[in-house]
Amino acid sequence: MEYLATLNPPQLEAVKKTEGPVMIIAGAGSGKTRVLTYRIAHLIHEKKVDAFQILSLTFTNKAASEMKQRIEKLIGLEARNTWMGTFHSVFAKILRVEAQKLGYPSNFTIYDSDDSKSLIRSIVKEMKLDDKVYKANTVLSRISGAKNRLIGWQAYLNDPYITADDEAAMKPKMGEIYKAYQSRLFRSSAMDFDDLLFNTNILFRDHPDVLNKYQQRFRYVMVDEFQDTNLSQYLITKKLAAVHQNICVVGDDAQSIYAFRGADIQNILNFEKDYPDLLVVKLEQNYRSTKNIVETANSIIAKNKSQLKKNVWTQNDSGDLIELMKASSDNEEGRMVAATIFEEKNNKQLSNSDFAILYRTNSQSRSMEEALRKSGIAYRIIGGLSFYQRKEIKDLMGYFRFVVNHEDEEAFKRIINYPKRGIGNTSVEKLMVGAYEHDISLWKVLNNSQSFISGRGANAVTDFCTMINSFKMEVERKDAFEAATFIAKQSGLLRDLYEDKTIEGLNRYENVQELLNAIKEYVDNPENEDKSLGAFLQEIALLTDEDQNKNNQDTVTMMTIHSSKGLEFKYVFVVGMEEDLFPSQMMMQSREDLEEERRLFYVATTRAMEKLYFSYALTRYRYGRLLNCEPSRFLEEIDPTFIKVNKKLSSKLSSSFRESEGKQGFVGLKKKPAIRNTTTKLHDPGPNFKPSNTNNLKEGMKVEHPKFGFGKVHGIETEGTNRKAHIHFDHFGDKTLLLSFAKLRIVE
Repeated sequence: MEYLATLNPPQLEAVKKTEGPVMIIAGAGSGKTRVLTYRIAHLIHEKKVDAFQILSLTFTNKAASEMKQRIEKLIGLEARNTWMGTFHSVFAKILRVEAQKLGYPSNFTIYDSDDSKSLIRSIVKEMKLDDKVYKANTVLSRISGAKNRLIGWQAYLNDPYITADDEAAMKPKMGEIYKAYQSRLFRSSAMDFDDLLFNTNILFRDHPDVLNKYQQRFRYVMVDEFQDTNLSQYLITKKLAAVHQNICVVGDDAQSIYAFRGADIQNILNFEKDYPDLLVVKLEQNYRSTKNIVETANSIIAKNKSQLKKNVWTQNDSGDLIELMKASSDNEEGRMVAATIFEEKNNKQLSNSDFAILYRTNSQSRSMEEALRKSGIAYRIIGGLSFYQRKEIKDLMGYFRFVVNHEDEEAFKRIINYPKRGIGNTSVEKLMVGAYEHDISLWKVLNNSQSFISGRGANAVTDFCTMINSFKMEVERKDAFEAATFIAKQSGLLRDLYEDKTIEGLNRYENVQELLNAIKEYVDNPENEDKSLGAFLQEIALLTDEDQNKNNQDTVTMMTIHSSKGLEFKYVFVVGMEEDLFPSQMMMQSREDLEEERRLFYVATTRAMEKLYFSYALTRYRYGRLLNCEPSRFLEEIDPTFIKVNKKLSSKLSSSFRESEGKQGFVGLKKKPAIRNTTTKLHDPGPNFKPSNTNNLKEGMKVEHPKFGFGKVHGIETEGTNRKAHIHFDHFGDKTLLLSFAKLRIVE
């Protein structure tokens, strides 16, 4: 086919090798989406493989949709027949078909994290536990981690190491909460996100006939972003590919940054052990970025020991050097970034959308946001409150969910007295306790409410059930939009919002109208064969954050580095390049943690196409205190050839840079110009280094710092509750350190 002529030799090899296990190591900007797209097109058009027999797993619905559209342009409508989507959406589809084998109805509800946390809070309250100890976020994270490692509540309770960990963390009831949580999910005919994968593994383990059915259906299995898979995801794909062995995984170990979500980099590092006859293809040519950006990224990731070696290169122009900006404070850092965007926009006729500001934590957005607003630069923040998390949207969706699944406990609690119908919290609790104590369904209790509560409350519940039944009839007869509109009006929710004439009330009313617009769009889309409200609910439940970030306006994009993965921008600012912020102080306990932080820095760097900026501040407000900051160790690790200081904005720093062959290179971040030795390295404290208690630190004492080495205390200063030490270090000159954070060993 003609399109194959556009591929470079490694890309062509990856496309044409369709049989047997293949691992494609795709460097940043190396055209992996094109390779995946052409590979599927090649299978269907040239190899005459039935599109229904191809399974392609991605990490966002957006990525799957874009790939389908590309394949459709190449080979036509047959592309729509491939099984393509996120792990969760594909296996939710399988579970809908096979749910009864696990004791679930096919219309089970999918709980989002808010639903899960609400349920956990209820359980903690019922068990009379301290909600400050058993915080919903912490409990859910613990349960999620267990499920990702395929540890059910039974195994959790029976594992002495796990229970010992919980006891050491002063949370001995964690296993009991996990057990109650799963029981309540099952009773509500609901699964959380992790259950979609956990239960698929259970389904394939306990029902070999079902596994065999899907093994025969999917002759070709492809996994994108393989470095981000967890144990559960890996085992599912391995089982599905066990018969035909036509498994193709695509990924880049250098971009594995989701360990906190359960992603296991060992899946990609050890893939060859599971498939000895594996063909490994390396896509190393970068089409995205300039030479200077590519080489900077290479110098960053070269410091990691655990990696699959590759040599990423580009034929693009050298481009500008990477600019480093030093600010006196986080607010000044924001002003510098805004001023630079303003200047670059005007000088080069750029759009706001050409710029992205990336940071390690969401809290850093404040100073950036204020500076952009004052400069009149339009921006958007990715990772704020998403549309489907707004209260009014969740309220109406709660009605939809309860009509489709009468056992959905969280939806019931949300809608039973909204709009107000005279059913108080006490009545609601009596109804739910009735269901648990008599071991009958919640819906059955509601239809016999007079047995559990009395008076006007019981009558109101009877009216509520009559209303839900009328909604159910509409859902069964009409498409999603007609049914949703009927429910929105007849529930009283639309009227309640319409009558609130405040600005917030009008916004909420418009948001609900926008939801109805989205449902109409869903119904009108010819690709959606099932136009029912239940089908729409499933699609919305499986949306990822990336899928919801639709914005066609001309805005500067602000987001965490984690959120930026897979995206690219002409101009990128990576801000907050300071020790304990990036790398995060939470990620310095082990080499594995630090290497993940370095991969995160690599991801940030490789988002840039034409120009890249790094910035750091000398002081920053964190946790309500003004802290002195040190430049990040990652800046020290970059090859100095590719860095220059932004002299206009950071003139004081120019003495730390040298001119060589017309280029300015980064040689260090020393405060004193006299320290010009470019070979000066950070101190290696040795394995026995242990910080001392600095409460009794005095002037004249000698100390050792893990980074700056040996020095002498020249003075102690106290500001409120903060104590600072002024220390002269032998190789790094004078430093002022906040003693509550500094790690110092008193030598004498």
